[in-house]
Amino acid sequence: MARETILVVDDESNIIELAQMYLEQEGFRVQSARDGATALEMVARQPPALMVLDLMLPEVDGWEVCRRVRAGSAAPDLPIIMLTARDDDVDKIVGLELGADDYVTKPFNPRELVARVKTILRRARRAAQTESPVHVGDVTIDPARHEVTIAGQAVELRPKEFDLLLALAEHRRLVLSREQLLNLVWGYDFYGETRTVDVHIANLRKRLAGSSVEIETVLGVGYKLVCS
Repeated sequence: MARETILVVDDESNIIELAQMYLEQEGFRVQSARDGATALEMVARQPPALMVLDLMLPEVDGWEVCRRVRAGSAAPDLPIIMLTARDDDVDKIVGLELGADDYVTKPFNPRELVARVKTILRRARRAAQTESPVHVGDVTIDPARHEVTIAGQAVELRPKEFDLLLALAEHRRLVLSREQLLNLVWGYDFYGETRTVDVHIANLRKRLAGSSVEIETVLGVGYKLVCS
């Protein structure tokens, strides 16, 4: 079985070397880029299985790299973990809104980074192996094709938005707490940073506008998917 390739994009050599050492120990193949322009060229030429992307890059910063990847045709669903040097909610929220799947704050524990890489790739493989579409009202979620339609019309969702909608649909009419959604969608305890769920829920509500499906907020508890 071919090893999955992880592209690590950072202008600090020690960060690349640390990530590479731990990822290769787990059987991954690692490529690296030290600026955003090079990273975009590499993704266009041969998309990796996942990209670890620093925000503060020369030439083209991480936010712009993420935006271009999501808007491009080479690998719009490429899983992306962003690296941010500051524990700043604004950085994280902007990154998530641009389509990042996850983020890690520097300095980071390399074992934590590896765990997050594995979790995201495992969920992507599981979704690809699931064949049966899920139907809720006029919304159809097709895990095998990674497609969502409303009344037959395709809806563009980012990878984590898709995973979140699928989790809500599989537990429809049940109230799921933010912590439960973090575990179901991100696959690990997100250290209590439930703002991540709120950002994705807000985005999903915009995508579902006009459908017969709504995401209800249950105050003090969490969210549930309902069909009108």
